[in-house]
Amino acid sequence: MKLLLASLLFLIPLKTIIPSDLIDMAFYGTEFDYEIRYATPDNFIGETLYDCAKCLLQPEVAAAAWEANQYFCELGYKIKFYDCYRPLDIQKYMWSKVPRSTYVANPYLNGSIHNRAAAVDITLVTLDGCFVEMGSDYDFFGRASHIDNYNFSSEILNNRKLLIEGMQRHGFQTIRTEWWHYSFRKNYGFPILNESLPCE
Repeated sequence: MKLLLASLLFLIPLKTIIPSDLIDMAFYGTEFDYEIRYATPDNFIGETLYDCAKCLLQPEVAAAAWEANQYFCELGYKIKFYDCYRPLDIQKYMWSKVPRSTYVANPYLNGSIHNRAAAVDITLVTLDGCFVEMGSDYDFFGRASHIDNYNFSSEILNNRKLLIEGMQRHGFQTIRTEWWHYSFRKNYGFPILNESLPCE
């Protein structure tokens, strides 16, 4: 599986390996669903923050996300991306609006793993794109988003468990306050980036 994926990566057009050799997940076609919220005003800031809806990741992280998605597909689901790489300047703007480190990483300390293109904000949908209930909306800043909150129906708890176990199985780590956020292992080994999204 990994050898096949490595071979496929060499076939990616050069224009998709930007910025800083990141992988544009659109390379995988319909393998994933996308709802990049920060390319719309439908987010916790209420403003459009990205010039285009792109999901870029470090090659190693992209490979792991692809493998995780194959796992979910075998179970009747696929990953929907809400956010991937995020330029540092966008992180600074978010912090200026909501300086709460519980939910928004401080860009003046270690920044966000999103700034390193080594984290994803995701949910699951069915293979035909239908909604899967997770107990709160994306970027809801409250107890309903916490993964240690078990005050939900068995359906929601099972959906969260499926997402957590599938992502952990492929090298991703959770954070307590956001059910949608997954940081790849070795994430601090990647540099913080501030290059704009390629929107041509």
